Amino acid sequence: MSNEATPSVQTAAAGAPGPGSIASFIDHTLLKPEAGEADVLKVCAEAAEYRFKSVCVNPIWVKTVKKALRGSGVLTCSVVGFPLGATPTDVKAFEARGAVLDGADEVDMVINIAAARAGEKGALLEDITSVAEAVHASGAILKVIIETALLNDSQKVLACEAAVEAGADFVKTSTGFNGGGATAEDVALMRRTVGPGVGVKASGGVRSLEDAQAMIAAGATRIGASSGIAIVKGEQGSSSY
Repeated sequence: MSNEATPSVQTAAAGAPGPGSIASFIDHTLLKPEAGEADVLKVCAEAAEYRFKSVCVNPIWVKTVKKALRGSGVLTCSVVGFPLGATPTDVKAFEARGAVLDGADEVDMVINIAAARAGEKGALLEDITSVAEAVHASGAILKVIIETALLNDSQKVLACEAAVEAGADFVKTSTGFNGGGATAEDVALMRRTVGPGVGVKASGGVRSLEDAQAMIAAGATRIGASSGIAIVKGEQGSSSY
């Protein structure tokens, strides 16, 4: 498991970051299926300019993003099993290996949501562990999307516990595609469940500096947003992924 999450937890605990430092928490995100190369390159240029933590895109754009960000210090992030999580585990692992080989520094996977709702921890462990092994083999980071809007609190706890046992580096609230998004209450629950050594990513509906600060105060160590520029400027974003 990566040690990257722990310093971020300490940073969050020190107080809510302002516009000047919040960029380092943000995964600048473009996951719209209709996004083309020009859109992806624009997001990369923005990330380099504002010094966001990463650019998060669909797997077909990983090579493009890795090349565009070379030398910028901004990480390349890809999604796996996105946005439904209903892909067979071996396919998710295959997709994750491909993303890492293409240059992804981080992978955000969607869990088997049906298994979480059914309380099937063994199925969750198998799903997450297989992807974790594929991602960690190349030294990349794994974030596990539990899709909080579709789970009750006990199911959220179960999914987070499975992610920790499987060796995930982060747990993440939402895809932004399945109704609902991040809430401070969910972030706080996830933080309590995973403890201080695993990252928590708040994603879905975070569109302002105040939103981001509330998530970080609740325990988030990363923010997934397509409104990253609005956030760092202290404005209100309106677009989705």
